[in-house]
Amino acid sequence: MPYDVEAIRRDFPILSMKVNGRDLVYLDNGASAQKPQAVIDRMVRLMTTEYANVHRGLHYLANASTEAYEEAREIVRGYLGAASTDEIIFTKSVTEALNLVAASLGQSIGEGDEIVLSIMEHHSNIVPWHFLRERKGAVIKWVPVADDGSFLFEEFEKLVTPRTKVVAITHMSNMLGTVTPIKDIARVAKAVGAKVVVDGAQAAVHMPVDVQDLGVDFYGVTGHKLYGPTGIGVLYGRRELLAEMPPFLGGGEMIRDVTKEYVTYGEPPHRFEAGTPPIIEAVGLGAALRYIEDIGRARIAAHEADLRDYAHERLSQINRVRIFGTAPGKGAIVSFELEGAHAHDVATILDRYGVAVRAGTHCAQPLLQRFGVTSTCRASMGLYNTREEIDRLAEALQKAHDFFA
Repeated sequence: MPYDVEAIRRDFPILSMKVNGRDLVYLDNGASAQKPQAVIDRMVRLMTTEYANVHRGLHYLANASTEAYEEAREIVRGYLGAASTDEIIFTKSVTEALNLVAASLGQSIGEGDEIVLSIMEHHSNIVPWHFLRERKGAVIKWVPVADDGSFLFEEFEKLVTPRTKVVAITHMSNMLGTVTPIKDIARVAKAVGAKVVVDGAQAAVHMPVDVQDLGVDFYGVTGHKLYGPTGIGVLYGRRELLAEMPPFLGGGEMIRDVTKEYVTYGEPPHRFEAGTPPIIEAVGLGAALRYIEDIGRARIAAHEADLRDYAHERLSQINRVRIFGTAPGKGAIVSFELEGAHAHDVATILDRYGVAVRAGTHCAQPLLQRFGVTSTCRASMGLYNTREEIDRLAEALQKAHDFFA
């Protein structure tokens, strides 16, 4: 079937609005994607006809809410290719998921133990490991990238040693769109017994993910980039590792027994879901993933690849525009600067023409430093964007160019 982007756009109420008297062009999907009516309706239905706390009651609504919540866990399991729902932990974000892993694994990290990161990491996959550097004396080693943003695999291999305990790498850079060879990275890391932690916040949106095939130990995603609600993330973890890990947070639901003398913990995934979980948000995420699957991930990826290539073509025609990241096979993310103008000023002018892009550091300051800049603009495409919107971006950027000339 042909990819009917106009039909898809009608599923997203917000895309019909105007900004500054112009049709909205939303190209900030890398920060947060818009929500289809199917997600909105599913969350409203839960709140109006099914809601109660989960796992704790025997009445009708408690059973209905628990069933919907655990159904969402099964949807996520299938989406990521996990072997069991026991491997799917609901968190409030991918940031929390990565902090959970760092805090739990960190209890066995000691002085001089090595953690390998790439220079492309989002701060969410940097700061938790810096905690271990500061508090445990761990050593952080950084994998560089080429001028086109490509991951330098041979340099990565040189950094992995018998002292390497953790390799934590993004699957897709949120600034460059670079896709890293996670399966090969995992193979090298496992050869020295290191745990493999992957930030999949961007990759899970734009490409198929099969955690078993990738061979990773942990994989984090976030709902709001996947056309779902905020306040919901997911940590996939291999069952045998989760069963050995100490909890991250303590409270209700994550325990088996509590006495005055001792406490025993529940089994995964509930061991890592202390307190009332994000019930409504998890069900909304399940609806979002079903929406994506109904369209087809391969079809979405092909559509976004066309938009990416077209954006590179159109923006490269504008004088003084520098595009960051041209690695083969990159995702639908185009970061750029207009020389002589600050990214915030450029984004403000684009907004006057109804075009929404991100401007700033993208929570990737080490990567910006590598390219000698302090901020960039970023246009990130989603399943509902069009070539006509890329034209609108290019036209508005030309206006900014003329203004700052």
